[in-house]
Amino acid sequence: MKHITLAVTGSIAAYKAADLTSQLTKEDFAVTVLMTQAATEFITPLTLQVLSKNLVHSDVMKEPAPNKVNHIEIAKQTDLFLVAPASANTIAKLASGFADNMITSTALALPITVKKVLSPAMNTKMYENPITQENLSKLEKYGWQIIQPKETVLACGDHGIGALASVETIIKKVKEMIYEKTI
Repeated sequence: MKHITLAVTGSIAAYKAADLTSQLTKEDFAVTVLMTQAATEFITPLTLQVLSKNLVHSDVMKEPAPNKVNHIEIAKQTDLFLVAPASANTIAKLASGFADNMITSTALALPITVKKVLSPAMNTKMYENPITQENLSKLEKYGWQIIQPKETVLACGDHGIGALASVETIIKKVKEMIYEKTI
């Protein structure tokens, strides 16, 4: 069974992580969920724990097993690291090599062979900001695959690009990357 580590960040689209987690498990993937503190303000860890049937990890300093370093162990078990939704903040941290939370610490500890993908979700102006675009380009140079956001009416009422790609699009990309073929 392939192991997906789903990293959920602080975006209004975090609620879609429930459907994403459910669909990934139905596709017979083992799913471990990581959350930023901001993500827990949008959706509870318990929801994702029930759907994934695994502990949800949000505190890099919390070590459930005294003989293992949690973020290192999760990184070792990961076949594909998926950040969805990926906030501008987390994208910037990943592009700069920060390791100040569970998601960024685990990402930095991933073996070089692990496939990495992120699906941005944010306001259009944040997404189109040259800094965000530079960070996304930098991550692509480091081997990250980017799932482009949708253009629609956003949660803030603005119309533009920035909405999280559909769960179906994300699942399709995960399967393509895991099985290294076009489905």
